[in-house]
Amino acid sequence: MTDPVVENVEQLQRLVTLKMPYGKYKGRVLADLPGHYLGWFAREGFPRGELGSLLALMYELDHNDLRHLLQPLRKP
Repeated sequence: MTDPVVENVEQLQRLVTLKMPYGKYKGRVLADLPGHYLGWFAREGFPRGELGSLLALMYELDHNDLRHLLQPLRKP
């Protein structure tokens, strides 16, 4: 059984390391995607799989003004 806390920290870490694989913001780290782009996905539907889950998580962080929580996870 996986530890949910560890799993959540790993997801947050992926937001500051994984880059958008396609589209207008291809190559940009998910945590740096603009809110309007995340909102578009929220309206139109998130992709399947890990990318969609991470984009949905990033949308929630952005929508609730919690982007600052990712700052300590970024590498200097």
